[in-house]
Amino acid sequence: MGAVGQNIPRKDADAKVTGLAKYTDDLSDPGGLHAVLVTSTEGHARILSVDTHDASRAPGVRAVLTGRDMPVMTGDPIKDRPILAIDTVRYAGEPVAIVIADELYQAQAGAALVRIAYQPLPVLQSPRQAFAADAPLIHPNLRDYHWTEEANPVPGTNIATKIHIRKGNAHEAFRRCDVVVECQISFPQSHHAPMETHCAKAKMTVDGHVEITTSTQSPYSNPRVISETFGIRESNVRVETPFVGGGFGGKSSTYIEPIVVAAAEAANGKTVQLRCTREQDMMTVPCHIGLEAVVRLGATLDGRLVAAEISYWFDGGGYSDRGVIVARAAAQDCTGPYRIDHVECHAYCMYTNHPPTTSFRGFGHPEQTLVMERAMDELAKKLSVDPLELRRINAILPGDTTPTQARLTRSSIGDVRGCLNRLQQLLDWQGPNAIRDGRVVRARGIACVWKTSSTPPNASSGAIVYVKRDGGVTVVSGIVEIGQGTKTALTQIVADVFRIHPDRVDVVFDVNTDEQPEHWKTVASRGSLLAGNAALRAATDAVHQLTETAALAFGCNPQDVRIEDGFAYCPYAENPIPIGDLSHGYVFPDGHTAGSLVVGRGSYTIEGVTPIDFETGHGVPGPEWTVAAQGVEVEYRSDDYTYRVIRAVTVVDAGGVLHPELALGQVKGAMSMGIGLATREGYVYDRRGAVTNPQLRVYPMLRYGEQPRYDVEFLTTPHKDAPYGIRGLGEHGLIGMPAALANALSNAIGIEVNQMPMTPELLWRLSQHEDDPKRKRGGVARPRG
Repeated sequence: MGAVGQNIPRKDADAKVTGLAKYTDDLSDPGGLHAVLVTSTEGHARILSVDTHDASRAPGVRAVLTGRDMPVMTGDPIKDRPILAIDTVRYAGEPVAIVIADELYQAQAGAALVRIAYQPLPVLQSPRQAFAADAPLIHPNLRDYHWTEEANPVPGTNIATKIHIRKGNAHEAFRRCDVVVECQISFPQSHHAPMETHCAKAKMTVDGHVEITTSTQSPYSNPRVISETFGIRESNVRVETPFVGGGFGGKSSTYIEPIVVAAAEAANGKTVQLRCTREQDMMTVPCHIGLEAVVRLGATLDGRLVAAEISYWFDGGGYSDRGVIVARAAAQDCTGPYRIDHVECHAYCMYTNHPPTTSFRGFGHPEQTLVMERAMDELAKKLSVDPLELRRINAILPGDTTPTQARLTRSSIGDVRGCLNRLQQLLDWQGPNAIRDGRVVRARGIACVWKTSSTPPNASSGAIVYVKRDGGVTVVSGIVEIGQGTKTALTQIVADVFRIHPDRVDVVFDVNTDEQPEHWKTVASRGSLLAGNAALRAATDAVHQLTETAALAFGCNPQDVRIEDGFAYCPYAENPIPIGDLSHGYVFPDGHTAGSLVVGRGSYTIEGVTPIDFETGHGVPGPEWTVAAQGVEVEYRSDDYTYRVIRAVTVVDAGGVLHPELALGQVKGAMSMGIGLATREGYVYDRRGAVTNPQLRVYPMLRYGEQPRYDVEFLTTPHKDAPYGIRGLGEHGLIGMPAALANALSNAIGIEVNQMPMTPELLWRLSQHEDDPKRKRGGVARPRG
C-alpha cells in the first residue's frame, strides 16, 4: 500500500508533545537585547511631541527610537506606513516609539516613561463613512506613495484600492427579473488568535548583513521588503523561521520585522528581540478585515439567477497592508459557486482609523459568502422554494464562467451539486422550516462555498531531496510549518515516489532563506499544490538518478530497474542494491565508481493564472476552485435569545486526500474557527477608535465545552495539475459557517440576521424591530401531535 492516503504519525508530533519544538521566542541569544513598543492611545491625531528624556536614562535602556530617527516608508503592496509614526497616528495601537534595553522588564519600564502629546483629529470608524465625498482624508499624501500592481488606490480619497467586476449587463438584466431581493451585511474587524503572538529578532552584522528570526508565514517576502525599506541588498538579508504557533493568515504580512531591524541598527551588533503582548497582537499588528456590503439579486419565477449587483466597503484600517488584496479576492468570486450571466461588483478597501488588516483564513471568501448566501436564502423565501434546491438549480458547472470570465472545466471547478446532494443526506435537510418545542426552537441553515487562491501568476515553490548512505531520504522545502501538517504530507509524497515507508523519510522543519529553496508563502491553501508538486518532482528526479546509477551497476537498461523498499532491483541480477549504496555513486569491487551524488531537485510555478484587470474584472485568479456545501443546526431559546450550535456539517470536494486525519483536522478546526467568528468574535471600539476588548478574557472565543458535533465528508473530483488530484483544503471549513449560521438563526427567529457577531444581544436588538417588514421571515412550524 502506498504512503499517500494513509494516516501516518505527524513528523512534528514528538517534538511538540514533549515541548522540544522551538519557536522564535524560545531561541535566546546570550547578550541579546529586548525591545518594547510604545503605541498610540489615539485613533487619529497629530503628534505634538514625543518626550524620551526620562526613558532614555532609565536603568538598562540602550536606546529609544521614534519616527524621526527613521523617516522612511514601508508596506506591501502600498508603501503607506512609516516604521514608527512620524507626524500623525492613524489608529490606536500604532507604534510611536520603541525602547531597547538589556532586559525585557527594563524595556517595559522605559516604555512607561515615554510621554507623547497628541492633538486629536476626526476619527473615521466606518468604511462607508470614509467613502463619503466629504470625509476627512486619512492619507492626504496618498498620491506620493509607491504601490505595486496588486493595489489600485485613488488619491484624494480614502480608497486604498478599488476593483470593478463587470460581466454581461446587470443594469439591463434586472429589468427582466421577476423577483429581486436586496440585503445589507456588516461585521467588525476581529482577531486571528494564534497561540503564539508575533515575535521577531534581528541582528546587524559587521559586514552589513541582516539576520532575522521571525514567526512568519512569508519568510521569503521579508528580504524584499527589508531591502526596499532600508536600502540593503536583498541577498544580504537572511530570514530564519522555526516552528510557528499558528498564523491563520495573520503572520503573512511583513509588519514587525522592519521595526525590529530598525532597532537592530541602533544595537551595535547585538541581537534585538521584539515579542508582542496579546494586547499588541490585537491592537497593533494587522487583523481580520471588517465589512459593510449591499447585495441585490434578481431571478426568474422558476428560480434561475439572472443578475447580481454587489458593493463591498471593506474596513482596511489605518494602513493598507494585505487588506487591499483581500478586497480583490472577494470581488473576483463575488457570486459564490453559482452561474450568473450578468454581474456588477464594486469593491473598495477603505482607509479608516481602525487597526490595519491582512489575510485571514478564507481570504475574503467568508465575507463574500456571508453576503451572497444571505441573499440566496432571502431570494428562496421570496420565491417560496427550498433554499437547497435554489442552490442546486443555479450551481456553477464546467463550461460556465466565473465573475472574472474564467472558463471552468471539471478539473477546475469540481462537483458543486454533488456536495449539495450529500449535504442534504447528512443534514437530513427537509427545508428551512424551524420546529418549536415550548421556548426552544430548532432550526437549520445551509451555505454553498467556493474559493480560489488569488496567487500572483509566478507563485512558485522549490524542493530538494537527498538520499543518505543508510538509505534514508530527506526532503527540504521552504514551506513553513504553522500547524497544518504540510511537511508531514510532503514526506508521504516522497515516500510514495520512492515506494518506501514514510518512517524512512525525514523533513527539515526550520526554514532558512539562504539555505532552502524558495516557497512563495504559506497561505491561500496552496501549500500542497506548490510544495507538493515541487517535492514530487524532486523525489522523481532523485529516483531517476538512482535508477541511472543502478543500471550502470547492474549492467542493464534503466527501464529495467525498479526502486522499492530501499533497494534497487533488476530482473537480471541476483541481488538487489541498497539505495544508500547508490546515493554517492556506486563503487565497484575493483574500486572504480559509476554515477554521482544523488540530489533530487524540483520546482513548480502555478499555472494558468493571469492578473485581474481593476476596471473590467477580467482575469484568471487561480488554477482551480475548491467547492463545498455546509450546514448547521441550532437550538434557540426565544425567552432569553440564547442559542447553541448543536451540529455542523461540511461536504467538500477535496480532489484527493493525502492524509485523512490531517484533512479532517484542518476542516473541523476551520469549522470551529468559523463558528467562533460568527457567534461571538469582533472588535468593540470606543469613540477614539481604540479596541476596548484586546484581551482574551474579554474577547470571548469558542471554548472546548461549547463545540458542536462536526461531520465532514470528502468528494474526490481530481484537479489535473495537482499531485494526486488534491485541491486547496485548509480554509474551506471556515468559509460557509458564518453564512450557514446566519441562515439557521434567521429561520429560527423569523427575522433577517445580517450582522456578525451573532450574539444574544444582537438577536434581542433585532427582535425589537420585528414589525419591520424588511426583517420579517416565514413562520415557525410546531411539531406534529
